[in-house]
Amino acid sequence: MVSLDSAVIARLKTHGEVFEILVDPDLSLEYKEGKDVNLNELLAINTIFRDAKAGERASEQSMNRVFGTTELESIVDKILKKGEIHLTTKQKKRIIENKKKQIITVIARNAINPQTNAPHPPARIERAMEEAKVNISMTKSAEEQVDSVLKAIRPIIPIKFATLNIAVKIPAQYTGGCYGILGEFGKIKKEEWNNGDLLCLLETPAGLRDELYNRLNNLTHGEVKIKVLR
Repeated sequence: MVSLDSAVIARLKTHGEVFEILVDPDLSLEYKEGKDVNLNELLAINTIFRDAKAGERASEQSMNRVFGTTELESIVDKILKKGEIHLTTKQKKRIIENKKKQIITVIARNAINPQTNAPHPPARIERAMEEAKVNISMTKSAEEQVDSVLKAIRPIIPIKFATLNIAVKIPAQYTGGCYGILGEFGKIKKEEWNNGDLLCLLETPAGLRDELYNRLNNLTHGEVKIKVLR
């Protein structure tokens, strides 16, 4: 449960009434985006207010008249989805910065430079976003904004989303440590075992190529064999 000091007011004005709740600023935005959020972590106090600052609770009569219920979760859902969340300038700036980092992570994970087929480092993507003067929306999820950000930075850096099919051969003595890593980086489309050696075909986001290579080479001391299939 968020502390009262850190909570902000979410407010819904409707049918001539005002309903307020005290919520965690980050979790309340995640809730609006449709993410699964624990109500106990979201609310600072399990109360529907008419005026949260004055500590004045909403009456059961007004809740029944407007929402048809006094059930907390149902009313919280409507306040968050239809109402406004009152954030401080500092909170807004922090949330936007976090979304920017999420967008950069998604792009860096999935994109390459089509001229070289090499991944773009996150710092290069961030510089391109700054040069393109990309505006990050606080109310949209990072995933919803990826396409518009890509469109904005394409005139600045050559970039496209792509997946790679990579053939990997791991010596028998390293398969135990490496098999789980393959699953982290993509989808194993085919696998064969030969005297304990693992041969597999891995489909992976193109932006993860270098990180995959480094992880497997470190674990196998350079004995892994990797080939990108065209």
